[in-house]
Amino acid sequence: MTSSETRFSGLTQLGGATELPASPEAAVLEKVPNSMADTHYVVRFTAPEFTSLCPMTGQPDFAHLMIDYVPDDWLVESKSLKLFLGSFRNHGAFHEDCTVGIAKRLVGELKPRWLRIGGYWYPRGGIPIDVFFQTGPVPDGVWLPDQGVPPYRGRG
Repeated sequence: MTSSETRFSGLTQLGGATELPASPEAAVLEKVPNSMADTHYVVRFTAPEFTSLCPMTGQPDFAHLMIDYVPDDWLVESKSLKLFLGSFRNHGAFHEDCTVGIAKRLVGELKPRWLRIGGYWYPRGGIPIDVFFQTGPVPDGVWLPDQGVPPYRGRG
């Protein structure tokens, strides 16, 4: 077995067909060792078509999520992240619960040096709701680009 085969041998979702988890709780977030753990750098994931359900009406809610993190020993495996985010499609929760819950799950699994998430939600009841969370100050020496998502302007 090669060193990369050993390094990635625990992955169960990558490289084959994988069904969307029934719920965020059932979703498996997989991680891989960070071969650059001695370097501070930012990893960004953009999910411009995130969906969940309103817990009161069952109607769909839509958001543009931006997740930035400075990894320590682990990187999130991107297919497992995609499946985790997709598991919210049939999940009823308020915007705040979805956004902060995603961040806390990633922090719990990866234990990054730092993480932030911006949840830019499209209007519900005529009011856009944006939710932001971060674990603390940005580590020294890290270049952190702006998330670049403009505030909601409607047809303005």
